[in-house]
Amino acid sequence: MDATGALPQTKLSASNHDFSRSFPRARSVVSVARRSSVAFQQPDKLRSRELLVVSSSNSANKGMAASGGSYLSGPVLKRNPVGQAVFAASVVGVGPYCEGFVDSHLHVTEEKVGVLLLNLGGPETLNDVQPFLYNLFADPDIIRLPRPFQFLQKPLAKLISVLRAPKSKEGYASIGGGSPLRKITDEQADGIKMALESKGLTANIYIGMRYWYPFTEEAILQIKKDKITKLVVLPLYPQFSISTTGSSLRVLQNIFSEDAYLSRLPIAIIQSWYQREGYIKSMADLIGEELQKFAKPEEVMIFFSAHGVPLTYVEDAGDPYKDQMEDCIYLIMQELKARGSYNDHTLAYQSRVGPVQWLKPYTDEVLVELGQKGVKSLLAVPVSFVSEHIETLEEIDMEYKELALESGIENWGRVPALGCTSSFITDLADAVIEALPSAKSLSTTRSSSEEADHDFLSYAIKMIFGSVLAFVLLLSPKVITAFRNRLF
Repeated sequence: MDATGALPQTKLSASNHDFSRSFPRARSVVSVARRSSVAFQQPDKLRSRELLVVSSSNSANKGMAASGGSYLSGPVLKRNPVGQAVFAASVVGVGPYCEGFVDSHLHVTEEKVGVLLLNLGGPETLNDVQPFLYNLFADPDIIRLPRPFQFLQKPLAKLISVLRAPKSKEGYASIGGGSPLRKITDEQADGIKMALESKGLTANIYIGMRYWYPFTEEAILQIKKDKITKLVVLPLYPQFSISTTGSSLRVLQNIFSEDAYLSRLPIAIIQSWYQREGYIKSMADLIGEELQKFAKPEEVMIFFSAHGVPLTYVEDAGDPYKDQMEDCIYLIMQELKARGSYNDHTLAYQSRVGPVQWLKPYTDEVLVELGQKGVKSLLAVPVSFVSEHIETLEEIDMEYKELALESGIENWGRVPALGCTSSFITDLADAVIEALPSAKSLSTTRSSSEEADHDFLSYAIKMIFGSVLAFVLLLSPKVITAFRNRLF
């Protein structure tokens, strides 16, 4: 999401530019890269195959079935031309967001394992804001138009992005002129690589952003160049939603199903991981630390603020996001209670945009209500964000804090995003290792090219057989007689 309050995800095209086909080979660790102007365009046609999903939550699978069987389907998008094309270059050490993470030694493995981290992306400069918004709103998983009106997707995205860009630029200007999401994701990637190495697994880590550089398409191109033999896809969204993980998986589905090499690549997708013990405990650790900063920690209301989605996603499309979010909050609070913290808590949804109904209750409305009820101490927890972004640094830290104080709340605190918290990064590495044995290729029988050859051969056989049959029939006496009678 961005300052616009929009959901995460959209088509990757912003004018007449396409994705580059000619990227220099990146170093083998973290993907983040360099600019390019040559075109790399994905086909619009999709096949109905599914990638393997590794998840302990059934609700995500139900949501996928309710909306047509798979979120791994839909048109693949073109690349936005503005900004930097990136392939993660290997980073030595960890950045400021990852200070304190323990380094480790390198172990060599027989297979060449890749880990693809999926995230939203964000504008790095103020000039990137409008094309980033275009990419966001051009995504059919963000603005879901009825089929007869889908031709309006791009024109509508252009209009919305132009209208919302000035306000969004103000938001990004207030946090330093751009989103820190890419920098933090780079550092998380480096941390995961080191954590895997400490567990005996060497892996190339790639970053695929949905709406800005480095785009998912670029990361996959590098994965193919590096000849990865097994891939784990790890979305950096704890809970599954059509608009976040689902949108990114749709891009992967299109690319993998149309490529002979990729369709044979064993792949495992960690669809959601909010229920993992490492994540729950890491969240409880951060909340506990912030509670102790209040004069009376036991009186603090814990205020979980999650990114919202339109209500129709949940009610009509079967999005499991709401159920998973509520389950996530329950697990975190159970962990806090086990540690002796029995604070009251509530959940609300932020970042709504447009005239349609979004998941309720809304964060801004709940803040006012809590102030009216006499709540004096509040600890905001951005539960759906694992990295600092516009929603945390500007929307929560500035807009919601100001609203809370105006509403009568006197003591305000905010739990930082997990970022490169050691226990969190270690748990993500564990999730990757656990997923590896389940990796399967998209096509376990034959490649796309073999299918194409088979289809062509079948077509040729049918044509030959049909021609012979037609020739025989035409020469038969009965056919000739009937033909003559018809003519004369």
